[in-house]
Amino acid sequence: MIYLQEAFAVLFANKVRSLLTITGLIIGVGAVIAIQVLGASMAGSIDGLIGNMSDNSFIIFPSQTQRNVNEAVIKLSDLQQVVDNVPSIIDGVPIGGSQDLVRNGHVEGRYRISPESANPFNNLPLLYGRKIDADDVTGATNVAVISNDVYLRLFPSGGDPTGQSIYAGPNRFLIVGVLTPPKRGFLNASFGGGIAIPWTTYVHRYLRGDQIFAARFVASDASKIGSSEVAVINELRQLRGKPDLQYQTFDKSQFSQGVAGVFNAITFVVAVIGAVSLLVAGIGIMNIMLVSVAERTREIGVRKAIGARRSQVLAQFFIEALTLCGVGCAIGWAIGVGIGALVNNVAIIKVTGSVVPVPWLQTIATTVAFAVVVTLAFGTYPAFRAASLDPIEALRYE
Repeated sequence: MIYLQEAFAVLFANKVRSLLTITGLIIGVGAVIAIQVLGASMAGSIDGLIGNMSDNSFIIFPSQTQRNVNEAVIKLSDLQQVVDNVPSIIDGVPIGGSQDLVRNGHVEGRYRISPESANPFNNLPLLYGRKIDADDVTGATNVAVISNDVYLRLFPSGGDPTGQSIYAGPNRFLIVGVLTPPKRGFLNASFGGGIAIPWTTYVHRYLRGDQIFAARFVASDASKIGSSEVAVINELRQLRGKPDLQYQTFDKSQFSQGVAGVFNAITFVVAVIGAVSLLVAGIGIMNIMLVSVAERTREIGVRKAIGARRSQVLAQFFIEALTLCGVGCAIGWAIGVGIGALVNNVAIIKVTGSVVPVPWLQTIATTVAFAVVVTLAFGTYPAFRAASLDPIEALRYE
């Protein structure tokens, strides 16, 4: 404890010099901590967005970069063929949607009408009623599951609306379910908006022709997504009679990996910046510690002459270096968390629609790691140099 008190006394005795010495450390730690907070916020927002997506579904569509893209079309009849011929696929649904004027009495709004199956793409829990089931799909019934936005707009008085009817254009639909509010994600986007109806009903009411833009297939297990995508592509190539046709797929894991790749790249760049700042700061700390050893050479000689051991001198200067690094890292941590929290609460919430809590444990661990690394790398040599001084030579030092 006495060494720590002495370290703070030396630090406060040379405030300007100490502050200039740890400036690089403050910048490096602050930058890394700030990007950790912002990265956690953005990643949490996107996780919230895709958290509503089904784990065992994937979307497939023709690759638009191929020359024979018109030959790679997906047809409604392909859906059942794929379900019948690919063992791991249990359902196939056309992807699409139509904007329509939806009315409940005199209250109306324009919403998206989407095809849905008994294996929903949207994992949002229900506020009222049930989701679309297999009988709805088989019978192409006029039932609908409405999003929470639609519910709040068309039923402003609240209450359970299941069993009531709404009109989408000339089509009348019986409400069988209401979804809970969706999680808002990046750019305030969300899955689960609009009105979902059985995909067979959608085909009869809204789809013209046999060709569809894209299809969603449901695998029997989330672990079979990768192999199922390959099998479906091969089946579509076989159905078209063109083995060179190219298709693209999209699933939850691909999206997560893409997002993780972006954040890993950003983290790497910031880590490089932090490493450069760390190196500069470390050299500065080593320099100032060597100056301190030179300035206090006679003090070291006196201490050794009256019985101070080598280990005690070593501990004294090592703790001084550790204190200097610790203070720099603490200031950098405060600045980094402050910037991250400020940007998160002021700017990012407008873009993503959500605020993710600051990853305290992660930022504290990073700060401690910075302090330890800088102290070990750049504070050890001055401490050993001070401890190795000959007491007689030190007392003669002018």
